[in-house]
Amino acid sequence: MTKTRIYKILTYCIATVWIANGLFCKVLNLVPRHEQIVARILGDNYSRPLTIIIGLLEIIMAVWILSGYKTKLNAIAQITVVATMNTLEFILVPDLLLWGKLNSLFASIFISVVYFNEFYLNRKQLK
Repeated sequence: MTKTRIYKILTYCIATVWIANGLFCKVLNLVPRHEQIVARILGDNYSRPLTIIIGLLEIIMAVWILSGYKTKLNAIAQITVVATMNTLEFILVPDLLLWGKLNSLFASIFISVVYFNEFYLNRKQLK
């Protein structure tokens, strides 16, 4: 399989992660734990609307990924968002995370996949 083909597959997989987390977990509230995390970090008063906004932003991230627009900037944004969110959750609400503090391992793997996909497999744009 060529690098281009692997890049496209990984790009769709990465976008799917953002859509699943944004739409299903947050906007549709199929995983209430996400709203609990927002409530614990940002307060109960507006946790539902804030969770929906976060979910919509994650869906927008997926659209940006699929658009192919400024892919390097997109990868940096993804890495920054995931690292920031997971650091905050690791410190503030580890008891609400699906795998507790082990969540940071999965976040690191996701960050590595995003980095590998954009800065190794998509090297043609570096020239």
